[in-house]
Amino acid sequence: MEISYIALAIPAFFALMGLELLLARREGKPVYRLNDSINDLSCGVLQQLLGVFTKTAVFGGYLLIYSFRAFEIPSASIWAWAALFLGVDFFYYWFHRTGHEMNLVWATHVVHHQSEEMNLAVALRQSSLQHLFSALFYWPLAWIGFPPLMFLAVESFNTLYQFWIHTRLIDKLGPLEWVLNTPSHHRVHHGCNPKYIDRNHGGTLIVWDRLFGTFQAEEEEPIYGITKPLRSWNPFWANVHYWVELAELARAAPSRREKLLVFLRSPEATARLRGEWGAETAPAAVEKYDARAPNALRGYLLAQFTVVIVSSTLFLWYFDRLSIGARAALVVFAVWSVLNFGAAFEHRQWFLAAELGRLIFAVAAVGVLNSGFSQSWIPTAAGGLLALGSALWLRSRAAFTASAPALQPETQR
Repeated sequence: MEISYIALAIPAFFALMGLELLLARREGKPVYRLNDSINDLSCGVLQQLLGVFTKTAVFGGYLLIYSFRAFEIPSASIWAWAALFLGVDFFYYWFHRTGHEMNLVWATHVVHHQSEEMNLAVALRQSSLQHLFSALFYWPLAWIGFPPLMFLAVESFNTLYQFWIHTRLIDKLGPLEWVLNTPSHHRVHHGCNPKYIDRNHGGTLIVWDRLFGTFQAEEEEPIYGITKPLRSWNPFWANVHYWVELAELARAAPSRREKLLVFLRSPEATARLRGEWGAETAPAAVEKYDARAPNALRGYLLAQFTVVIVSSTLFLWYFDRLSIGARAALVVFAVWSVLNFGAAFEHRQWFLAAELGRLIFAVAAVGVLNSGFSQSWIPTAAGGLLALGSALWLRSRAAFTASAPALQPETQR
């Protein structure tokens, strides 16, 4: 398995997030919150880890259809690359728009919109299941005859382009606003103000929104998030909460037809049926969800999350060189970690026991890596970071147990 362009870009992502943080502090803008950002990146970690195991099956559909292609398109032609660029962006627009207009697809896309902030970390907040649906929209390109590796390169560019437009620090860009999807246009897309909902679905280009009537220029600063806030730092719940809601609605539906319509209706139509749509759709007066850990524990969580990011990145880069046991150990470690971090911010009573178990598992996982990884310095470095995190853990434990407030009723999920 070749390393994806997205995995290779991970160091650049974090460098740009660091730059955004520095610029935001210089301008006095509160762009990042630790709890929100760790939750964003935790969702991204889950998405990337699952993607490693499913990308072959998903890409297999493109390969199968390509075997019945209508034309032979040469990858050396610059016109073919230009046509594929437009094709990928066009079908991305329709996938993205469908993701906002059909519950079945919105259930996979809603993860990306849950954050109540707008920064580069939000760009990495992705659903673990979305690619299972987006792949279907690109299959016409395979039938036309665009070579698979050529498609992967252009589709990756489309994804990478969208990283930089998740920011509040870049204002409108003049004439470019007419053609390209820009930070201003994408801020509108993440807004839950009534006039901003379901607007600006483009990937690289904004022309599709202008052509098909879904364009909205940025006026006042958007209110970010979804109309029914998630109010949780649990990345697993972030991925499944809307599926649970749909299942409950389908179970209560009086007929098979109505059960099916639960998944085919739009999120707006569903909210209207439930009496959850109106002037209050944009919760301007509602404070952002901000359950946070004490300062001593925040430092510990940041150090531990750094370990998770480094180990997950190495997992993506060296996947083919890892034994099955090492792969399993790294996945369990990462998933266990991000669930624990969310629990820490929410002051879950089971966090202390779960974290102790995670640290014990991590030590065992380092042993598995040493036996199955040719680059022995990597698990050694991971063990060193773990030791540092464990020391911070011992220092912050008392502070956490002494100052953790009770959970609010709305965070009990």
